[in-house]
Amino acid sequence: MRVIVTGSAGRLGRSVAAGLAASGHQVVGVDRTTADLAGVDERRVDLIDALATQRLFDEVRPDAVVHLAGIAVPFSAPERRILMTNTALVHTVLAAAVEAGVERVLAASSPTVLGYSAPTWHADRLPLDEATTPEPANAYALSKLVIEQTVQMFARTSPGAFGFFRPCYVISPEEWAGAPTQQGHTLEQRLADPALAAVSLFNYLDARDAADFVGAWLDAPAELIDGEGFFVGAADALAVHQVADLWREFAPSIGEAADALGHGRPVFAIDKAERLLGWRPERTWRTELEPAALERVLGASDRPSSAERPSASDRAASDHAASDRDDADRTRHADRLETRAR
Repeated sequence: MRVIVTGSAGRLGRSVAAGLAASGHQVVGVDRTTADLAGVDERRVDLIDALATQRLFDEVRPDAVVHLAGIAVPFSAPERRILMTNTALVHTVLAAAVEAGVERVLAASSPTVLGYSAPTWHADRLPLDEATTPEPANAYALSKLVIEQTVQMFARTSPGAFGFFRPCYVISPEEWAGAPTQQGHTLEQRLADPALAAVSLFNYLDARDAADFVGAWLDAPAELIDGEGFFVGAADALAVHQVADLWREFAPSIGEAADALGHGRPVFAIDKAERLLGWRPERTWRTELEPAALERVLGASDRPSSAERPSASDRAASDHAASDRDDADRTRHADRLETRAR
């Protein structure tokens, strides 16, 4: 496919554009700057400009669009600017796609639409999934909910397939090696201090797994994806200890239902993406974190288990599956260490 990826110079966009190009798609990356991506035709375009956007689409004539452009971090700009920028971008891009006859359009939303940043928010059930009611609590989250509604409007009124996904806390390849994350902390710091990851309910996603999800979405039958939204995250939590042992102190809003999540399980469900698209994430912090940092994090881990954890019998099946997953993680990590040593 010929695919336009907007926001291709960003944390998520770089991996998505490069991943799609590596898998054989003809990728045109669009942003206000370039990132020197291998195999990607990068263009500088201000996508707020409707005429410039339409000219780009008329020239490229893409088969698909992956819309990632926007202000990507809550409170990184004035609230009104975040709302106006992100909502104007999605409508401009999707309208241009419809005008150009694009067959598939996928836009990035965010788990923050659920509203868990608000002090009054409480989970009514776990894991959180696509059926959880959105309750945005800031302009960034509200802009993402508007993005979802815009996608669904075009799905109802236009030919082609339109969808959205909610990528969890995105981690780019260089961040595993020690570069600062969106909030300025390293991943080693986020794992060593549960309070840093608790604000996002310990969710995360390797940007390369996001690229794999986008590829699976582009390959899926149109009737499975049109108007649909997906949570996309890692298969575990960004925490050394189980969420069941952490939530009371660090994330009380998610409540006692977290006790039943099981070993390593995330707060956000990704089952729908696997069921409809056959996508599963391949990377975890145990396989991707730099070896020295991983050793320090695990070596410093001595936090006692919660006295209120469910019994072993209640969680045996989940723990058995998690043990198998941990064995696979350790094998992959050992393979990576051997490769680096060569």
